[in-house]
Amino acid sequence: MSVTEILFWFLSLLALGSAIMVVASKSPVHSILFLIITFFAISGHYILLNAQFLAIVNIIVYAGAIMVLFLFVVMLMNLNAESEPLQKNKYLLYGGTIAGASLLLVLVAALKQSSVTGQMVETNSGSVGLIENLGKLLFTDYVFPFEISSVLFLSAMIGAVVISKKEA
Repeated sequence: MSVTEILFWFLSLLALGSAIMVVASKSPVHSILFLIITFFAISGHYILLNAQFLAIVNIIVYAGAIMVLFLFVVMLMNLNAESEPLQKNKYLLYGGTIAGASLLLVLVAALKQSSVTGQMVETNSGSVGLIENLGKLLFTDYVFPFEISSVLFLSAMIGAVVISKKEA
């Protein structure tokens, strides 16, 4: 087994284990922390597939910004066992289990019929997914749409500040 395969299996087990712990954890704060670990493991898979840009964006946007926002919201809500509503309907749990099992059955059937199951993914080769290629393309061929989107984001930020500003 090569180092890449060992790293792949380690990241896969880490992602699956922490994803299961997201659902199984009773504390919302622990669930969010396990979800951050899942995002880091997925970013590791992106790096193995030579997609550094996706890995960095996944870490910055999802593990960084969105998960910190979730964590702040959960901590500000002060969720504890006393504020948890009582489960009155056990049929909802049975319906969720049946729906999840049906989804798993559909996914297994779709994967069984796919023709690419025997092919291996090429890792650490080629130039697809490199940040350098994305930057060159973004600042040469797509510079005008890039600048238009930056003006759009700037106007959205100014609009948010104007809307949120209190009248004096």
